[in-house]
Amino acid sequence: MKILCLNGPNLNRLGKREKEAYGTFTLAELETELMEFSGQNGITLECRQSNHEGILVDWIHEAAEDGTEGIVLNPGAYTHTSVAIRDAIASVEVPVIEVHISNIYKREEFRHHSYIAPVAAGQIAGFGKDGYKLGLQALLFRN
Repeated sequence: MKILCLNGPNLNRLGKREKEAYGTFTLAELETELMEFSGQNGITLECRQSNHEGILVDWIHEAAEDGTEGIVLNPGAYTHTSVAIRDAIASVEVPVIEVHISNIYKREEFRHHSYIAPVAAGQIAGFGKDGYKLGLQALLFRN
């Protein structure tokens, strides 16, 4: 199974930013762990990160054309602001699992709304980096 893991803005700062919310692991450490988990579960995983909304939209569109069977997406702050990413997800048939390291519903009020959730296959929030593995498993169980 081919899965794309996309991380949005500021997730390249994992391990350096708001450790109380996001932990001390880096994005590279997270990706290494996800690659190991994927290999053990028959998943071909590609991880990408961008701070730019349009690039994330392009990657979602590409996934619909290149045989990708699922996307695990942490849209970061774009969760609460991006109609463009929401519309990109709605425009493809690739299932998307929205993932958040922190529980966005226990944080500031503005983080409680997700433009992504209504078009995602599901949402996982508050389980730290394990949320990504749960997202991968959710995509495996869908097939």
